[in-house]
Amino acid sequence: MIVEFRESMQWLDTAPPDEVKRMVEALYRVHRLIAAITDLDELLERITEESRLVADAEASSIMLFDAEAEELFFHVALGSSGNQEALKREVRLKLGQGIAGVTAQQRKSLIVDDAQQDPRFYREADSASQFQTRNLLAVPMLEKEHLIGVIEVLNKRQEASFTDLDMRVLEMFANLAASAIVNAQLIKEQLRIERLAAIGQAMTGLSHYIKNIITGLTGSVDLIEMGLARNNLDVLQRTLPVFKRSTRRIANFVQDMLSFSKPREPLRRSCTIETILREAHESLAEFYESRGIAFVLDTDKAQDTIYVDQEALYRCFLNLFANAADALQDCPEARIQVRAEQVDPENLLITVCDNGPGIDIAVKDQIFDPFFSTKGSRGTGLGLAVTRKIIREHGGSITVRNQESGGACFSVCLPKDGPVLKTGASLPG
Repeated sequence: MIVEFRESMQWLDTAPPDEVKRMVEALYRVHRLIAAITDLDELLERITEESRLVADAEASSIMLFDAEAEELFFHVALGSSGNQEALKREVRLKLGQGIAGVTAQQRKSLIVDDAQQDPRFYREADSASQFQTRNLLAVPMLEKEHLIGVIEVLNKRQEASFTDLDMRVLEMFANLAASAIVNAQLIKEQLRIERLAAIGQAMTGLSHYIKNIITGLTGSVDLIEMGLARNNLDVLQRTLPVFKRSTRRIANFVQDMLSFSKPREPLRRSCTIETILREAHESLAEFYESRGIAFVLDTDKAQDTIYVDQEALYRCFLNLFANAADALQDCPEARIQVRAEQVDPENLLITVCDNGPGIDIAVKDQIFDPFFSTKGSRGTGLGLAVTRKIIREHGGSITVRNQESGGACFSVCLPKDGPVLKTGASLPG
């Protein structure tokens, strides 16, 4: 193998020193690009540009091979003139069609000194791009004998022709580009498989959750119909709270889906944090009472007016309060303690703590992930994801820890009237 490598590099012995230096520097830049750039489209565009520069050409392109259709199509097309978008949109070549098609079919590099006189030249490409090709160099991109595509450089500057040195260096570029494409395709396919599996898992969980709600609604409707038919007020009074809880659950679920599905700017107005927290508690007060959960609210140190989206933050704390209640199932002397205080002139700190079993350390880093739930079919995995999203849209952050005395404690840091974050901005927690 060492002998074969030495033979393949013998062309360096006859190349001018300054040309060799220029080529080696170009190869070094491409190697660094592959290590630094993770976006395949950007990487291929940069490799195409390096190919054009190192070959001193007016234009360059990368054509990828569609194995199913057995066609080449322009993925990147760069040049100082011409309609490159039309070229990418309109031109596809069969194997053996055009210089690129012949290169792909024969798996062999081609130098064409006079493209207009060569019968293999595909003139429709020039017509589509409004670019006139004088000469060109085409090199196949191969990965373990599998055709990935073709790199082309067009029109050597200063009316010169492409050389064997240009071809050898472009072949190295082609090998690097082929490897980058194959690796990216493998990663993309793996991500697609993982994404489909995650979607399937999420849909299964959501389906079970909705089924449970519908079962509760159906049972309640049957009992209500029976109570009405028998004029039995006692049955109606016992059934109505169950029916109301089921409708509230489905309404909350739909609202969480809407909140999670798209970015939004908070619709700010003046209110107090106490108003928001009390509204969230009142929505669950009947549920807390039925489970014997004590709720303690302390807002004495947070009485100032704040400028926030009251409805959105209501949903955040409704989710946190409901999660705390779920954690306290079968817990003696169940208690939820909520405290709000102004930690500095600009920020509020709201803590929601319970005396339940706490959060399993193994899943602590996942609880804010969409569709992750420890409740099985009783949860959607959207509540905390939506909560964090809304808080971040307000410019705030949310963290969670286990208390030494037992139970989980969620801490929300919230600007009183802070800026809206752009989508994708990151915050601690």
